[in-house]
Amino acid sequence: MSQAVWTGSISFGLVNIPVKLYPATEPKDVRFHLYDRRTGKRVRYERVTRGEEPATFEPEPSSPSWPRDDRTEPGAPNGTPRAQFETPVAAQPVDREDLVRGVELPGGDLVTVSDEELYSIAPERSRTIEIEEFVDLAEIDPVFYEKSYHVAPVRGRGAEKPYMLLQRAMKGAGMVGIGRFVLRTKPHLVAIRPLNEALALETLFFGDEVRSPAQLTAGLESLTVTERELRTAKQLINALAAEWVPEKHADAYREELLELLRSKPAAAAAVAIEAGGGGEIGDLMTALRASVEAAKRKGAKKTASSKRAG
Repeated sequence: MSQAVWTGSISFGLVNIPVKLYPATEPKDVRFHLYDRRTGKRVRYERVTRGEEPATFEPEPSSPSWPRDDRTEPGAPNGTPRAQFETPVAAQPVDREDLVRGVELPGGDLVTVSDEELYSIAPERSRTIEIEEFVDLAEIDPVFYEKSYHVAPVRGRGAEKPYMLLQRAMKGAGMVGIGRFVLRTKPHLVAIRPLNEALALETLFFGDEVRSPAQLTAGLESLTVTERELRTAKQLINALAAEWVPEKHADAYREELLELLRSKPAAAAAVAIEAGGGGEIGDLMTALRASVEAAKRKGAKKTASSKRAG
């Protein structure tokens, strides 16, 4: 069992049900890492700015683009920043504390916002999902469904009976409960519905997030479909009708990919490096040891020469 992503309660009327949410789906896509074939090392990504890319907005006065005590180029017109005379570098790392979030508005203006400003308006984490209304399950088009979760009662707190009461009542009525809650700082519209002998929670797209297909089907309503054509199409649908069995619909590509990976020999492991450093350090240690031995021999020769001279 996966770890619960949220613990709280569902309330409808005066009934309060302590519950936990668990992810209902588990994507099994094969994810690849990138490696450098020349060195065998993992490719990493860094936060950088490109030297040839122009600035999108004026840097803050406290930004260390130039020395703080000398921000103008000697001999340049007053107020000319030193940064204009600096040769741009190919890429410059950006520290996390120097990052700022920005959004380009529909009019083209860029606005920035700090983490503190975002925290000031962030919604508080929900402890309760209050069912605001019940709607017919058939009225919710699947396009509104975003992500599925299993809802489980918290054991030992008297949640089992009201949990099953809600599940069986909604199942008998063909209805689902609509509510809202905050998960990981993001507000969600949700549908709580019966799923077999349990409850499921579906996060929903908000109404203005679902695009209308009207533009895609403009003009099609004028096309004529004959009764004979419609009857034949229904016959074909009935001929292909079957019971929904999810196990029949496996990801054939993923299975072929896994079979390919299993058939390939493992990449040759990198040569083990002795504790204490890499190749360069090893070369340095070899040189140091040789230098120590040479110094000892040289010291021994000097001692022998001093004895002969004495």
